[in-house]
Amino acid sequence: MCGIAGIVGIEPGRFIGPMLESVEHRGRDDEGTWVSEAIDSYGRRACLGHRRLAIIDTSPGGHEPMLSPDGRYVLTFNGEIYNYRELREQLRALGHKFRTDSDAEVLLAAISEWGWDAVGHLNGMFAFAVWDNHERTLTLVRDHVGIKPLYYSFIPGHNDAQPTFLFGSEIKSILATGLIKPELNPEALHQFLTFLWSPDPNTLFANVKTVPPAHLLQFHAGEIKLTQWWDVSFDKIEEGKNEAYWRERVLDTLERVVKMEMVADVPLGSFLSGGIDSSGIVAMMERHSNGRRISTYTVGIESEDLRYDIIPDDVRWARRVNEQLQTDYHEIMLKPSVADLLPKLVYHMEEPPIDMAIPSYLVSRAARETLTVMLSGMGGDEVFAGYPRQMAMKIASVFDPVPNLLRPLMKTVAGALPGGLPGRLTAPLRNAKKFARSAALDFEDRYLGYGTYFTNDTKRRLYSDEWRSITSEYDPYATHRAYFARASAAAPLNQLLYVDLKTFLPCLNLLTTDKTSMAANLEVRVPFLNREMIDLAARMPPRLKLHGLKRKYVLKRALESVLPKDVVWRKKAGFGAPIRSWLRGALRPMIGDLLSEDAVKRRGIFRPKEVNRILDANFSGREDYNLHVFQLLGLELWHRTFLD
Repeated sequence: MCGIAGIVGIEPGRFIGPMLESVEHRGRDDEGTWVSEAIDSYGRRACLGHRRLAIIDTSPGGHEPMLSPDGRYVLTFNGEIYNYRELREQLRALGHKFRTDSDAEVLLAAISEWGWDAVGHLNGMFAFAVWDNHERTLTLVRDHVGIKPLYYSFIPGHNDAQPTFLFGSEIKSILATGLIKPELNPEALHQFLTFLWSPDPNTLFANVKTVPPAHLLQFHAGEIKLTQWWDVSFDKIEEGKNEAYWRERVLDTLERVVKMEMVADVPLGSFLSGGIDSSGIVAMMERHSNGRRISTYTVGIESEDLRYDIIPDDVRWARRVNEQLQTDYHEIMLKPSVADLLPKLVYHMEEPPIDMAIPSYLVSRAARETLTVMLSGMGGDEVFAGYPRQMAMKIASVFDPVPNLLRPLMKTVAGALPGGLPGRLTAPLRNAKKFARSAALDFEDRYLGYGTYFTNDTKRRLYSDEWRSITSEYDPYATHRAYFARASAAAPLNQLLYVDLKTFLPCLNLLTTDKTSMAANLEVRVPFLNREMIDLAARMPPRLKLHGLKRKYVLKRALESVLPKDVVWRKKAGFGAPIRSWLRGALRPMIGDLLSEDAVKRRGIFRPKEVNRILDANFSGREDYNLHVFQLLGLELWHRTFLD
């Protein structure tokens, strides 16, 4: 796991040092740079840089950027290729020789042998760049679901200036060059307020984009070409197989991908929440640990921080799993100096963080004291349908046959429900209100409604006159609708899974996991998002994922054979933080400063009166606007960190 960066332009060697320094936290074991000869009459050159966190082949032989034996290709690589040993044997049979045990060398050989068809042979998580000295082309590649991030910026040539292309594992690398001015992207802001994040390829920076998951970007002669190299397909659903068949396939595949992702030459462990996903992974790891106790880490929340939140006690369940599996168990109680930590997380996330970023960073930092690689249960909900909103969609579908009768009724219910009860827990009422309001909508709008925080109406009230005009042309749901259109032939549940796999998963969950873990110099792997597991779930009948109202049904049935049944069928607990308590405690002075009437007015994006209304309604308990407040607070911190 590493940090990569690079530039094609005039005198790129002047910029690569600051670019790599900005991602030093991603790899502290080694640093390398490579600069090409001049590639045109203007003297432009290609420059690749690498910060290394040594995981596989920790010897100096794994140093990057790495050149192919014939000198044609130069590689800077972030990630892991889990099937690199199998690929190495195939390539040896074709005449390739290897001097290291690194997956990077195998990747170079695969590109030399198969060209860009090589990407389809890879099973792993990766973001890498390759300079082709023959074609004078830079190629960027991102893995199938976007586990590893990859950003780029293009500065068009004008007058005597020549086009410049920059890329990096983090936006900070691009900003460190000083070649672009950080500015707010209005469309991304509109999306961010809607979802808490913005879909690929947008970022909050107007002149920085992401390489979308499963895409290959080529920069040649001042032109950019973007190609998709993989997509999940639901066209081959295997009917006619009984439940026992699928249970066995799920268990076998989970064991195989966990074993595959345990390949490392450094200490390795797992997060353990006590939920079905992480517990299943730890159970599979135990089978291939060669008698060594698996190191596990879990996060707990102090009781005084749960006055305003309903967050199930993960620690109790993690202890229950540990009783059976006897891991090397570590328990971290969440006691952050959140007012000091939040600005640091804004810096590392490069966008306002969600609440889960705080425990994710703290448990990663604790794990890094003894380990370099951790496995995570991330992705189980996206692959096997584990989110409450997917179940809510099924419940709401009972209105579809008689929409004219029941939908007006649900709108009335939504309007009648209070936003909160002063002094009481407000989150359940907020969720009930959102369900009733969205249940009255058509299929796509219903699902989009469940993921919406600031609606179009509330954003119009929130924006200043200027920003209401600026954002009026944007549809925050356009990206989601395009993915719904792509999956329109699939079963309704699979449509939801497809849209989440393309948007919510890479743009929020995986991004948060990568940035918070790499801030602690820790690599995190996600077996449920292994290509083999995704392909298996895509062929599975949807009724086995959401069976009645039982989410992740076939996964739970499969893991009954290796985990206690009360763990398997426990109530789902989201990985979050006691944000409501923090907003009323440690973060309250920061809110008073950063979201004061004067501060909001100076920023000029929102109406101070509406921000005050949101704050007052939230802290009085009339409405549950806690995530909205956290969103606005993080956004102001982001402005002060990167733009001011």
